Amino acid sequence: MHLLSTIERHLRRNGVPPTRFGREAVNDPRFVLDLRRGREPRAATRDRVLAYIAMHREQAGA
Repeated sequence: MHLLSTIERHLRRNGVPPTRFGREAVNDPRFVLDLRRGREPRAATRDRVLAYIAMHREQAGA
């Protein structure tokens, strides 16, 4: 599973702008943009992002 593709899918499904996602998930509005440019997040950051997506998935009932 590639983190960026998971994030991109979440953004499309929920109509969330990348800057909002980054700000809410990891307090970094440039996070998604930096990932698109090749940034490799630390394991702890990756875990925070996946937990954020999972939380929203559960809230949506999906």
